[in-house]
Amino acid sequence: MDDDLRERVEREAEKHALLNAVKHESDADVGAIMGPLMGENPEFRQHGGEIPGLIGPVVAKVNQLSADEKRERIGELAPEELAEMEAEEEEDDQLLPDLPNADDYDEIRMRAAPNPNGPWHMGHARMPAVIGTYKDMYDGSFIVRFDDTDPETKRPDLSAYDAILDDIAFLGFEPDDVIRASDRVETYYDYARDLIEKGGAYTCSCSGEEFSNLKNDGKPCPHRDKDIETTLDEFEAMVDGEYNSGEMVLRVKTDIEHKNPALRDWVAFRMIDTPHPRPEAEDYRAWPMLDFQSGVDDHLTGVTHIIRGIDLQDSAKRQQFVYDYFGWEYPEVLHWGHVQLDAYDVKMSTSTIKELIDAGELDGWDDPRAPTIQSVRRRGIRGQAIVDAMVELGMSTSDVDLAMSSVYANNRDLVDDEANRYFFVRDVAEGASADSQTVSGPSEAFAVEGGPADAHPPLHPDHEDRGTRTIPVEGSVLLESGDVPAEGERVWLKGFGAVRREDDTLVATGDDLDVVREGDVPVIHWAPEDGVPVRLRTMDGDVTGVAEPDFGDLPVDELVQFERVGFARVDSKGDDETVTYFAHK
Repeated sequence: MDDDLRERVEREAEKHALLNAVKHESDADVGAIMGPLMGENPEFRQHGGEIPGLIGPVVAKVNQLSADEKRERIGELAPEELAEMEAEEEEDDQLLPDLPNADDYDEIRMRAAPNPNGPWHMGHARMPAVIGTYKDMYDGSFIVRFDDTDPETKRPDLSAYDAILDDIAFLGFEPDDVIRASDRVETYYDYARDLIEKGGAYTCSCSGEEFSNLKNDGKPCPHRDKDIETTLDEFEAMVDGEYNSGEMVLRVKTDIEHKNPALRDWVAFRMIDTPHPRPEAEDYRAWPMLDFQSGVDDHLTGVTHIIRGIDLQDSAKRQQFVYDYFGWEYPEVLHWGHVQLDAYDVKMSTSTIKELIDAGELDGWDDPRAPTIQSVRRRGIRGQAIVDAMVELGMSTSDVDLAMSSVYANNRDLVDDEANRYFFVRDVAEGASADSQTVSGPSEAFAVEGGPADAHPPLHPDHEDRGTRTIPVEGSVLLESGDVPAEGERVWLKGFGAVRREDDTLVATGDDLDVVREGDVPVIHWAPEDGVPVRLRTMDGDVTGVAEPDFGDLPVDELVQFERVGFARVDSKGDDETVTYFAHK
């Protein structure tokens, strides 16, 4: 093999080794690159016996480079292949499908349309997580529209408006516009009048049972063909509140013989006697139904793409009749299944959670047992951890299961590096069984003899620059019952050293760390008996115990990792105890 060919082989081998290493995020392998190398350079094949020995040192040299250095070198040798690989990586990283016909719109505009009848449970997080992600993908707009035009069956909670916006901010998104449908009732009235004048709606005083029988038989309501002036007059009487609940509705005129009875002459407005809780809307009595209100608002706010549950497919079909009357183009629609959540005994339902709070079975929306965004936020779980888990669910039209373990794993990646470590010795849980996953049982106190007066474990094992904690060893220390050694046995008090139990005393042995490495001595956490009293609130009940002294200096909202217990957020500090909320292992 001449020198020119040798140089070409080495250059091509370097390129393929780099591509292989970066693509698989591992060291390159001679065997793995032989196929592509020979395939692109058939003239090398006659030298097949020499090639492996020639490219081995090249591959070894590539494997010594850092990941950034490998990418930089590919950019020099094969910029087109690098660009193609990065495009493939970006496509692989995209968990959400492309929006349909996105190129047909100057701007992608999407909306979340919460009913503010209470703060959000975890299932509600999926909509802003996905819409916010699409907004970033397309540089579009994210609208929040409170669909609060039902003051009776889904009565708005005045505190929920701000609570929901707080939840959206916690998830990491800022709406481009916030709308309250109850501020726009006059607009809905105007469009109802226009629809009547187009012959697309009529007032109906049939009872619910009467109309249901007619609808199911495919027969028209006797009021269907009344003249436009009469319908307008009766609608104005509705607006003026001259009818009681159930006496009069406004129906959209569709196809009375439509194969789907749910689409036949559906109700657009109804009378509600219960005043709206917002003072700005308390005088209205004629309220639009959701399909009318939402359809009008989606058009007026320029929504291009709607995401809704697969169970709401009829909504688009109902609204299409209104859009046809006005000559509007209906937005693109994506459907998905419901999210089902594990790890909670409480049903993921706003009404159920509210009932439990009212009954005193939950302390509030942020009770750790409640499957709410406020609850996980109070536990120290980041909004990004929830968003990532929701986006990972994709857009399946089937119901999907969200495992809280995936949220916890995401959160662990976000907080592990910044959460300093502390010892917390748990006692019996209040309201939880001793065999709970977060409960070890009663702690026991032991005097310590020998060794240094203080222990100095690191604040974080990966960040020596943060320094150490100081834990006094004089006096008695607490051990969890599961860690108490038998008489004459040894344990390693983390940050202090090996001790042997002699009656009610732990005597320092002077052993070095080899006894731990050899597996003879278990490593345990501990705390001074006069340390900081702590209450750890968990999904299984409250756990009481004692933490090391330095923990008492931490501010509220600090997130820590209690070693061998899990991550926890400092919630409040009092003279008697510090209250923390358990996040996860």
